[in-house]
Amino acid sequence: MKAFIGAAGLAAGASAAILPRDQCCFQITASGGKSGTVGQLSDGQNRIGGSHPAGTYCLNNGGLTDSQGRGCILTPPTTQFQCDQGATPTTGFSIGPNGQIEHNGSDQFYACAATDSEYNIYTTPVSGQEKCVKVTLSSGGKCGSSGSGSSSASASSAPTQSQPAPSKPSAPAQSQPSAPAYSSPQSSPAQSKPSAPTVTSTVQSTVYHTTYHSSPVQSSQQQPPPAYSSEQQTTPVQTKPTAPAETHPAPSSTAPSGTQPATSAHGSACQTSLTGAYQTPHLIVPVSSSQPDKSYGTQYNATIKSDECTVFNFDIPQSYSGKSCSTVFLFPEQSQLETSSYTFSGSGNLVFSELSKAASQDVTWKSLPSKKSQLGSVGVSPGNSYAISTESCAAGTTQSIEVCGTGDLSLEFFEDWNPSPIGVFITSC
Repeated sequence: MKAFIGAAGLAAGASAAILPRDQCCFQITASGGKSGTVGQLSDGQNRIGGSHPAGTYCLNNGGLTDSQGRGCILTPPTTQFQCDQGATPTTGFSIGPNGQIEHNGSDQFYACAATDSEYNIYTTPVSGQEKCVKVTLSSGGKCGSSGSGSSSASASSAPTQSQPAPSKPSAPAQSQPSAPAYSSPQSSPAQSKPSAPTVTSTVQSTVYHTTYHSSPVQSSQQQPPPAYSSEQQTTPVQTKPTAPAETHPAPSSTAPSGTQPATSAHGSACQTSLTGAYQTPHLIVPVSSSQPDKSYGTQYNATIKSDECTVFNFDIPQSYSGKSCSTVFLFPEQSQLETSSYTFSGSGNLVFSELSKAASQDVTWKSLPSKKSQLGSVGVSPGNSYAISTESCAAGTTQSIEVCGTGDLSLEFFEDWNPSPIGVFITSC
């Protein structure tokens, strides 16, 4: 997903958090070409098969959230069904008369192979994926029919549910995105009386906390980023993808190896892979010189051309104080992507700049903060990762990085931390 996005964190015991009320909650059972209870990876991907714990989902006003309060979305462009922290739930979901889950009135979903034994869920078959079969999803008869996509459960129909809240791991990992989901945090669904059964479990915290991985794409408070003084030379680094660790949502494809990363006044670049401490953007906002007054708002996709730029906001944890931070761009081959996609044409460079202050969600081309410094300019090609700049981490601040294109280069991608990760990230070392 694309919920833009979700590296694996260290397992941590979760404390209970009460789900919002005024919603109908249930587990999902698949039948048809593939059958079984729908489970969840710790990054919010929903899968049929495997030994993942069963997910619990709550329907409210046509949108679904999971037991951790993550909004469930259909990630563009593949329409994968997953739940991402801070994501606004995709609407149009409802429960049919027989308890079947529907989206926009259709109860037809597709299960497409993620591994030999596990299947991701989509509303449309994935192009080029031969192992896609039709499935239906059932709520087990809960919630009742709701043509509008809203929960129609009465106060007595849904039991109280206490669910684990993500605990803070000991270091950074980001969740935005089996996809990347990358908007400012949204408020949870409206609360009223019903709720659902007590569940206590140990979960992996994967969202908006930093962590050091043991294996292998939203902030509403904006603060000025720190000063970065030197412009950096960029150098691509080659990589070989590796297989994903089943219990870790961290991207399994590491950044290309074999070429030295760029160095800076602060020293050698940090890793150009999501194998250590890193941050994903919590705000992705495109701006266009052809529509200078238009506010596009936060997006999942980044668009980069000569007349269109995208701003990425990163919330740098206080725990990064005294460490080095590298701005990196990961650009895998299309064939390496599982939950993302991109279009790429033309020739030119990607130009990375630090803005003088944090950009807001409603920023436009005209209201864009001034550039404080250029971090680097690099010509990119698929199958490479790039260390753009390295400086002391601006701990405790929000850093806005603008990426623009030159020449006739055109690049649009869905920021995602799932295998293989694609997009702009900040790594720490």
